[in-house]
Amino acid sequence: MENENYQKAINLITSQEKFHICLGLERILQVLALLGNPQEKLNIIHVAGTNGKGSTCAILSKILTCAGYKTGLYTSPHILEYTERIKINQRNISKTDFSDLITEISVLAKINGIYLTEFELLTAAAYKHFADKETDICIIETGLGGRLDATSAISKNLLSIITSISLDHVDRLGDTIEKIAYEKAGIIKKGYPVLISQNNCGFDAVKQIANQKNSTLITPKKSVELIFENNKNYAKYDSNKYEFNLLGLWQKENLELVFAAVNYLKSQGYEISQQAITKALKKVSWVCRMQYIPKFNLLIDGTHNPDGARVLQQSLDYYFPNTKRVWVYGSLTTKDYQKVMQTLFKPDDEIYFYNFDYPNSVPYEKLKENAPYALPLNMRELEYLITENKESLIIISGSFYMIGQILNSSNLFQNIAELVNIY
Repeated sequence: MENENYQKAINLITSQEKFHICLGLERILQVLALLGNPQEKLNIIHVAGTNGKGSTCAILSKILTCAGYKTGLYTSPHILEYTERIKINQRNISKTDFSDLITEISVLAKINGIYLTEFELLTAAAYKHFADKETDICIIETGLGGRLDATSAISKNLLSIITSISLDHVDRLGDTIEKIAYEKAGIIKKGYPVLISQNNCGFDAVKQIANQKNSTLITPKKSVELIFENNKNYAKYDSNKYEFNLLGLWQKENLELVFAAVNYLKSQGYEISQQAITKALKKVSWVCRMQYIPKFNLLIDGTHNPDGARVLQQSLDYYFPNTKRVWVYGSLTTKDYQKVMQTLFKPDDEIYFYNFDYPNSVPYEKLKENAPYALPLNMRELEYLITENKESLIIISGSFYMIGQILNSSNLFQNIAELVNIY
């Protein structure tokens, strides 16, 4: 019965009229009001940005959980199951709770003539779930932009965090860094602080909006040093050296934001011990973001914009120098896949395009225009490639929709999914 109800809930979410983006707060505010405005009962840290926001949310959530706080975490997209998006203390919402919430909110919206998008429906479910479960603190990641994102249907928060900003979703957020930064900075609440790195491309625009809203601007003061030695990853901060479970040079800036956020929370009375930080950084995971599986010499990373591709390339050079690279890549038409491929692929790389089943996936013929020597790859061939691999680093990268389909398509990849802690 649980699976049957869960599938009905998924059908409600993915019905044709819901699977689109329609930025704006009117609909989500209406339905949240009918639910008793659960979002206003929460202590929220709201995170926006182009890259790095998911990792920042995951690290901060893990630290707060290890510090003993009942911590809600709302992120997107999911890899295999919608329940991955709504977590408390790193545990997915149960399929029963998820089904009940989605059904309740869908019926309520329909009765009142409110037509919610997929993301609005999920956001309302997350806010109600976190309120129902009486969480101590919630980390909320925006879906798209910030100012008109459904997660912004809150009047207050503990703290806003703006991660790295670059050009992405230019059709909806604007075609300059300044315009995109303006949209991201829309999460800032009047009188409540915002945290952003000074080297962020959108810093000036965010600072201007923070001043307009009488919001304190917090910038990280101390730098983080990432160290990779003896095949182990470490982060050094304020004379402390932590074992750190997330690879990627971009984690330096994310960690600086996290440490600054922790220091701010401590100044507001939150008790976060050094032991909690140490434990959290050693155990934190963020699936399919530069996630390395030594058993198969396989790396999975959902890089889908040019800036993400740039830092992934730098990280590969740092962590895996002089290693032959084999790429398995696929993209959506809504992404700047030409620039991504130009950034990722080197002349000596072996490249395959995985043709996945999704309405906006880029067909092999279009991808091949940018890499004529690349070959198509099906699931059977991909399994063979991985199991027979001896020395090359195999990198599955691009669309999260593609990665999800691959991981869910065979016993081999379900085994890999277990290794990367998706289940």
